[in-house]
Amino acid sequence: MWLNCLSVGNTGNKPIIGIVGGICSGKSTVANEFAKLGCKVIDADKIAHELLQNKDVKEEIVNLFGQNILNSTGKIEHQKLADVVFADTEKLSSLNKIIHPLILKGAEELIKQYNSQIEVKAIVLYMPLLIEVGWAKRCDRLIFIDCKRQKRIDRAKKMGIFNENQIKIRENFQISLDNKANIADNVIDNNSDFSTMVRQVADIFSYIVND
Repeated sequence: MWLNCLSVGNTGNKPIIGIVGGICSGKSTVANEFAKLGCKVIDADKIAHELLQNKDVKEEIVNLFGQNILNSTGKIEHQKLADVVFADTEKLSSLNKIIHPLILKGAEELIKQYNSQIEVKAIVLYMPLLIEVGWAKRCDRLIFIDCKRQKRIDRAKKMGIFNENQIKIRENFQISLDNKANIADNVIDNNSDFSTMVRQVADIFSYIVND
């Protein structure tokens, strides 16, 4: 949901692995597999959701987009907010200006924390629009999750989070998947079974930590 760019370099000691791919391509599943191998995962969506509960951030967003984005308990409803901002590029940009710097600050704090933990093998950035916000340069290794469009649509419908049109709208705000694949250092084929994906993650992880 964040489009502003920031160019940074990796100054920490742990390898930083960026996960990119289309919506419902399996990025979170891949990130979880890296976690099982001793990596710490920084989930930008989780940071964003926590920020929406912050009183000052919530007030600023509600003042900008109105009470209609709140649910019956008075909390910001993520789907309502997404429906508003993904229908208007200016509104999306306005949201980015509020929340984007805070997300990056939170991610940097976690990177610093994990770099000090001896048991952590690597740090995984699970950040929607990671390339678009300029954080590809923050990564030592960029991994693209290849998953066919229909498979991603079927997954989204099964999970009940997006329909085909919603996926199309959101992906219009991203660089093309072909470009993401070309930028990536490694590609994980997630069109087959789970065990095949797990083996690919293990192979890439072994290469990274032993490089």
